[in-house]
Amino acid sequence: MKSTHLSLIAGAVALAAITGFASVAAPEGPAAPAAGATSLLPVERSSLVCPTPSGSDLAQTQYTAFTPAGKGGDAEAAAELKPALPIVDAEDETDPKKAAKAEEAAKKAQEKADKPFLAVKEPGKPVVAEADGSDAPALVGTATGRLAPGWTAQQTTEITAGGARGLLGVTCTAPDTDFWFPGASTAKSRQDYIHLTNPDDAAAVADIELFGPEGPLDSDVADGITVPARSSTALLLSTLTPEAVDQLTVHVTTRSGRIGAVVMSADDASGSDWISASDEPSATLVLPGVPADAASVQLVAFAPGEDDAEVKVELMGKNATFSPAGNATLHIKSSMTAVVDLKAVTRGEPGSLRLSPVQKKRATPIVAALRVVRGSGDKQEVAYLPATGPIGARASVADNRAEGSTLSLTAPGDTARVKVTTSAGSGGGEAAVETYTVKSGTTLAVEPKAPDGLKGAYALTVETTSGGPVHASRTMARTKDGVLMFTVQTLADDGGTVEVPSARQDLSVLAD
Repeated sequence: MKSTHLSLIAGAVALAAITGFASVAAPEGPAAPAAGATSLLPVERSSLVCPTPSGSDLAQTQYTAFTPAGKGGDAEAAAELKPALPIVDAEDETDPKKAAKAEEAAKKAQEKADKPFLAVKEPGKPVVAEADGSDAPALVGTATGRLAPGWTAQQTTEITAGGARGLLGVTCTAPDTDFWFPGASTAKSRQDYIHLTNPDDAAAVADIELFGPEGPLDSDVADGITVPARSSTALLLSTLTPEAVDQLTVHVTTRSGRIGAVVMSADDASGSDWISASDEPSATLVLPGVPADAASVQLVAFAPGEDDAEVKVELMGKNATFSPAGNATLHIKSSMTAVVDLKAVTRGEPGSLRLSPVQKKRATPIVAALRVVRGSGDKQEVAYLPATGPIGARASVADNRAEGSTLSLTAPGDTARVKVTTSAGSGGGEAAVETYTVKSGTTLAVEPKAPDGLKGAYALTVETTSGGPVHASRTMARTKDGVLMFTVQTLADDGGTVEVPSARQDLSVLAD
């Protein structure tokens, strides 16, 4: 008997493994699509991890989870975030008394981890949970069935005093194997921690590389970092190298397993926020949504390949695209972090940055992020804006409040039209839809209209309906003791559908 049918079965299994979401099954009924055709099907499973919010006893954290309304998926579904397990100190395992206490603590932690901390029950309505102080947990979770497509979660923490003061927001991430973080630091004025969270039932092993303006930094302890199953760990970057560098790029990869990774940065002068990973290396990058009143904007970029990058720097403003005075181009040496101070580049209007190769024939992939400061003196507040891909068909961001949310949309190519849906509130309210036109080469900043009868938090879902690609971010702001605290989250295609090749039954493959 020929082995062709075995190859087809193996191919289908491999496809399911690669996507990690959609199952492959033989088509039912007589009308099977032609060979080679593909179908867009809703994903059936998605994963998220959220880092430990803060070590401050003053921290107040709100978690918000959401799945946008849509078609597809099984009626039976679940979307749950559960507490990660604590990491046991190796010394505790060798000391009998400490080992007994650690075993008891691990048992209680396992009981906690078995119960959902936050669970979405239906699409289209956010769910909120709160945790105060330094005991707020890291979370790991999975969504299945009709709750999987577009499932997202936001973690928002407010700290009103101390060196970590600020409004810290981060979108919980899908686990992966490769992350780039331009804009981190090992300087004495900074306390930057890399948080690694493992959602799986087997340990993951990660390596961390640090690159400063002069190239790679020396480190003897950044390789082979084990992250135990379903747990989260945080490492202070300044303990990984003896070199103090103000602006650097962090590269995290895994030797085995997958993790979620994000950097928490605290600055003595300007507060704290999360640094999310930059979009994967590309010759052209977009960093959407620089606030109109930004007092200081620093661009941090890195070329991970063997070639230098010569990059054109452009600001897509409210009405047109232009190059910042004195910073029209940027030379990025291979494996060296480049930093340029763009100062108050937006000049009172919202904007987005586009980085593209000066010569298209010499396009070099890069990663990048912006460090944005608002305010002055002891009233400063900082946030980080990484490069992000287009929203594609659909993207969502959770945890918008009645006031203080700004949605930034930019169209680096052709003029585009987008549909923005404000969901029902977590405690009540009616969903609403608005449409916007984003002109080519410009940035549109809008304050979404809160849902009628809003109670609690709501989500924003953005869909491209026509025209060119759109990049987006959401700024959340609130004023505390005269300080305008803010945080920025980018929106990316939610991957709610997967393209699956259609199959048809062909019994001839069973013949000799």
